[in-house]
Amino acid sequence: MPRPGLPKLIATDLDGTLVRTDNTVSAYTHEVLDRVRAAGIPVVGATGRGPRLTELTRNDIRAADFLVMAGGGWVVDQSDPAGPVVLREERLPGPVLAHVLSTLEAEVGPLTVMVEAMDSHDAPLWGDFDPSWPYPDRFEARSRADCVASDVIKGFARTADHDVDTLLAVGRRLIPADVATLTQAGLGFVEITPPGVDKASGLAVVAQALGVDPDDVLVFGDMPNDLPMFEWAGWGRVAVSNAHPTVRRAADEVTLRNDDDGVAVYLDRLLSR
Repeated sequence: MPRPGLPKLIATDLDGTLVRTDNTVSAYTHEVLDRVRAAGIPVVGATGRGPRLTELTRNDIRAADFLVMAGGGWVVDQSDPAGPVVLREERLPGPVLAHVLSTLEAEVGPLTVMVEAMDSHDAPLWGDFDPSWPYPDRFEARSRADCVASDVIKGFARTADHDVDTLLAVGRRLIPADVATLTQAGLGFVEITPPGVDKASGLAVVAQALGVDPDDVLVFGDMPNDLPMFEWAGWGRVAVSNAHPTVRRAADEVTLRNDDDGVAVYLDRLLSR
């Protein structure tokens, strides 16, 4: 373990990290997370999923006191007895997204584009149909003009001519960080969020609400969108063994893969030592 004692806050990514390949979370994992909370350590679900998937997210990480969603742009305090409180809600202006997309297309050619515009339960994504998208039941075909006509929670872009890491590198070269944040979460699409929005900035909202220092935070992840919170958290950064190579390199430790309940196994050992 990277440090003695226990962290004061634990945050974990969901898909590919806590959630298994079959889209389930084991009873063992739920039990271990309950023990974490019983030990007085708040639990945070930190995910790229947008607020339209809040109920699914709550089911996958039932012990969570806070949810950091939309890659950090949407933060929810679930610990208030009066009901969930939204602590952060960021959106990217449509004209800015249009500029980002046109800049990318000038470099790499036509893009397949989707946007997350609505925060209501199970609201669909809008945009270009792509057979590789894993959730076709939550999709509605819309024109590019429709997609950039209003502020969005997140944009998604891909091209068949570039793998996602290559497209991400191109995007980060062309788009300044003060215009938009670009990352990828393992879905084959570059994800475009407002400037200053990432999982670290979302977790910082939680840490400030709790009075917890980043040096007392333990995080788990698997994809490049987890790297900002790996850089921010000081108690420990743990990758699952199925993680993207950049995440494994950034980690203090590597636990078992998501399908083997790697997060829960690590936390079980941590609580038992």
